Amino acid sequence: MIKMLVLDIDGTIYRKDYTASEAVKTTLKNLVERGIKVVLATGRMYAATVHVAKELGLNTPIISYQGGLIKEFYHSNDTLFQCTLSADHARKAINILKEKKIHFNLYMDDILIVETDSETIRKYTDERKIQYRIIDSFDGIELKNINKILAIDTNAEKIEKLTEELNETFNGELYIVRSTPNFCEIANKEATKGNAIRYLAKKWGIRKEEIMACGDQDNDIEMLLSAGTKVAMGNATENLKKIADFVTDTVDNDGVCLAVKKFIKE
Repeated sequence: MIKMLVLDIDGTIYRKDYTASEAVKTTLKNLVERGIKVVLATGRMYAATVHVAKELGLNTPIISYQGGLIKEFYHSNDTLFQCTLSADHARKAINILKEKKIHFNLYMDDILIVETDSETIRKYTDERKIQYRIIDSFDGIELKNINKILAIDTNAEKIEKLTEELNETFNGELYIVRSTPNFCEIANKEATKGNAIRYLAKKWGIRKEEIMACGDQDNDIEMLLSAGTKVAMGNATENLKKIADFVTDTVDNDGVCLAVKKFIKE
């Protein structure tokens, strides 16, 4: 019996227009009413996820920053778990990205910070309904409580190559993964969706075989591996589909609803 459903957001329940269909909303609200723990696990910052959880009527902690932050929102503002980048790792990553002239967002204390205002950052923040802060230079600021660094480029091949190079450079010291073809996430090595799911499952006394997870990108691999029932979206990466127990329909065709109907009995 499935007691916990873990969902990625973008590309899984949110379509390209950053909305969930009425069918998905109804399905998830029904699960919540039945006492099933529906948990969002996302690479998004916490501030960009709260409105999604509220819209869906959820009553569970939010897993944000790939698992780097687990925080409540529904009856408190408590932080249950957090792991951040060290100042040394953050500075080294920043220097590499600046040398390569790749745009990046720095997330510090759940605040998005950039050096230069641009169409890229305005589009990114408008779509996620969040604010951002512009500073003159990262060189002079104290780096502390860094949730993650996100490298962004419209050239997917460039991001793929960057991800490979960063993984070689840091050699397992950090968790570096693509969350979309155009995004490369850089975080603490413990900041994985899988680790966060195991934390909550232990807290609630839920076994692995009682967990179902559904996602669409490579950063969801750890999430699916932590679940007894592994579901990849029809629009998922090939890497994710390879480890899935079931490949459902696409996000545009409400693939999550199909998976819920198949694996979570009425």
